[in-house]
Amino acid sequence: MTARGSGSGRAHRFRSARRVPAALTALVVLAVAVLFLYDLAAVRSGRPGMSWRRDLADQLAVHTPADLAVQLIAAGLVLVGLLLLLLALAPGLRGILPMRTPDEQSGVRAGLGRKAAAQILRDRAMEVSGVRSVRVKVRRSRVGVRATSHFRELDDVRADLDAVLAVGIQELGLARPPQPRVRVRR
Repeated sequence: MTARGSGSGRAHRFRSARRVPAALTALVVLAVAVLFLYDLAAVRSGRPGMSWRRDLADQLAVHTPADLAVQLIAAGLVLVGLLLLLLALAPGLRGILPMRTPDEQSGVRAGLGRKAAAQILRDRAMEVSGVRSVRVKVRRSRVGVRATSHFRELDDVRADLDAVLAVGIQELGLARPPQPRVRVRR
């Protein structure tokens, strides 16, 4: 097994491809742009503009930016735009934790699902004597462990759990091993 810092470079989080939403958004923008360009070319060549464009121009002449309805629609569009921007920049695939790789040059990346990591650590914790039940929740930087003990001293169980979880987390081979937070109760 390799040490924590033996991998060269830094393991980056996994990002979802988002090819289908990006393609659909690009197609919608392209269709709207083609429609506007066609209408603009038609007006420039002396033909009348499309009826929807004339209706829109009439509505914009009646409703000013000071109208409440126009402001609410604009605020809604701004929120939708911010949401789309957030979704575009968010990494996605948050359920996959990046693992250490011995060689960054190979281009091979490995990841471990959070639920799988939680199940592995839960199985490890259940091997500790005195533990009746365990709930494990794995996050990016922390592993939350809630254990119920039924016949041993709580401090002894907590110490054994700390030792078992430290070894278990190290053996998972994560690029950024999370810190365990152990709670034991009766």
